[in-house]
Amino acid sequence: MAPPRRSIAQDIWNIPNLLTMARIVMIPFFLVFLARATPIANFWAAIIYTLAALTDLADGFLARKLNVVSVLGKFLDPLADKLIVMAGLVWMVPMGRVPAWVVVFLLAREISVTGLRSVAASEGVVIAAGNEGKVKTALQMIGIICLVIGYPYRLSYGIVDLGIVDLTKVGRALVYVSLAFSMASAAQYLSLFGAAVEAKEKKAES
Repeated sequence: MAPPRRSIAQDIWNIPNLLTMARIVMIPFFLVFLARATPIANFWAAIIYTLAALTDLADGFLARKLNVVSVLGKFLDPLADKLIVMAGLVWMVPMGRVPAWVVVFLLAREISVTGLRSVAASEGVVIAAGNEGKVKTALQMIGIICLVIGYPYRLSYGIVDLGIVDLTKVGRALVYVSLAFSMASAAQYLSLFGAAVEAKEKKAES
């Protein structure tokens, strides 16, 4: 059964959208701790980023579970994701933790795909996220957490001792791999968009 129509003012106060807005509110706190560039401060920045990632998982689940999927939520959720990811990456460029060219490519990809999806929506075409996009998101999330922590640590678990691991290098490697998946995902979106528009035009002609 379809949920009852609600106003935007009402949608603001549903639990999933409150979680999404909380994620946006976390961004300044995340950046303040990140900018201090000390092991303790960056550890707390990583905790805040992890909490934000968990709210991202929770708000979508709760929106479907509580049957309160809303237009406002569809707008705010991807916006909050992009804001915290891009704010963190841009902030870490002058810190020397991630190259500027990687951030430029990732920003260009996000802007291009968002624009493409907007045009598709105006044409009545829905483009679902593919596996490449989901893998990209997971790699980015883990990579950014490593970059935020940003210092060498001894990693051990039980009898397994990995020695001193530079998490900045690990995070940078994961972000590089996520960039490859980002480009593949963008190509997939473009292909799906072209096929959907062509199918729509053929249907209209027939």
